[in-house]
Amino acid sequence: MKRISEINPLGSERQNPSNPERAKQRQERLDREKCLGFQQLIELCCLGEYNMAKQIAARHSSWGYEIVDGVVVDRVD
Repeated sequence: MKRISEINPLGSERQNPSNPERAKQRQERLDREKCLGFQQLIELCCLGEYNMAKQIAARHSSWGYEIVDGVVVDRVD
């Protein structure tokens, strides 16, 4: 392990990802967030917290879900 004083923060040890790699990482992160959000909405509906689920679905409209009669469904635009 190197000492902090020996590490060059501008060095070539760590490569910056290319634009396609960044786009892929971003899409993977968004997909992961959408999946976790879906699970969270389902849990809230199972607990009977429909209003909270509706608020979260509205706050995270990019997930593409809405709550209809206590059920999580894909939003139709």
